[in-house]
Amino acid sequence: MQFLIEYGYLVLFIFIFLDQVGLPLPSIAVILAAGALSGTGEMSAYMVILLTVLACIPADLLWFYLGKTRGGKVLGLLCSISLEPDYCVRKTETSFERLGSFSLVIAKFIPGLQTIAPPMAGLIQMPTIRFLALDIFGATLWASVLTFIGYWFSAELTGIATRFSELGVIAAIIVIGLFATFLGFKLVQRQLFLRSLRMRMLLPVEVNQKLNAGEALYIIDLRHRMDFNALPYALPGAVRVPMEKIAEHHQLIPRDKDIVLYCS
Repeated sequence: MQFLIEYGYLVLFIFIFLDQVGLPLPSIAVILAAGALSGTGEMSAYMVILLTVLACIPADLLWFYLGKTRGGKVLGLLCSISLEPDYCVRKTETSFERLGSFSLVIAKFIPGLQTIAPPMAGLIQMPTIRFLALDIFGATLWASVLTFIGYWFSAELTGIATRFSELGVIAAIIVIGLFATFLGFKLVQRQLFLRSLRMRMLLPVEVNQKLNAGEALYIIDLRHRMDFNALPYALPGAVRVPMEKIAEHHQLIPRDKDIVLYCS
C-alpha cells in the first residue's frame, strides 16, 4: 500500500505491463490495492483503470504478433515455463476453440489463459482490428471489476494489509514458505509423471529408424486441429485422431502392432 502511495501510477503501469508480458507477478493484488487506495482518496479509480488497460495493450499486441509470425512455437515456449506444460497447450487450444473470440474478453480472469490467449488469436490469424477491440474490452472489464472491488472494500483491504504488515518478517516467511511448498509439490509431481513415461518414450530418430526398417507401426497423430493447421504435415502412414477423440477411436486401433502416439 505504502509503496503504491509513494510511487503511484508509474509503478502500477510498469507492474501490470511486466505481468502481462509473462513475469509471474501478483497483478490482481496490486490492482485491488490501487482500488482500495482510490477508496481512501489516495488514487483515482478511473486513472487506475486507464493505466491498467494501457499497460495491457502493448504486451498483448506483442504476444499477438509473435503468435501470428511464430505460430505454435510461441505456445510451446509459454507452456514450457509453466508448472504443468504437458497439457498446457492442449487445454488452452481446447478452451479457445470452445469459446472462440469470447475467450479474449474473459482471458484475464483465468490464470494462464491471459498470457496464452493473445498468441492463440495470432495463431488463427485473427484480424488485428478485431483482436484490439476484443482485447481492449476484456482488459477494461477486468481492470474495472478489480478496481471497484478494491474501492468498495477499501476499509477491509486496508485493515488486512495493515495487520499483515504488522507481522513483518514473519509475514514474508509465511508467504515464501507457502509458495515454495506449492512449487515443490508441482515439481515433484511432474518428475514422477516423467519418470513413469521414460521407459515408454521413443525419440524421433528411433521412430524414423523403425519406419526405415519396415517395422509394422500404427502411428497416431494426436495434435489439435489448430496445431495441424499451423503445420499441416504428418509422419508417413499416421492416422489423425485428436486426443479428445481417442476414446471413440480405440476399437479401430490394432492389437498386433506397436502403437506410436505423438502430439508435437
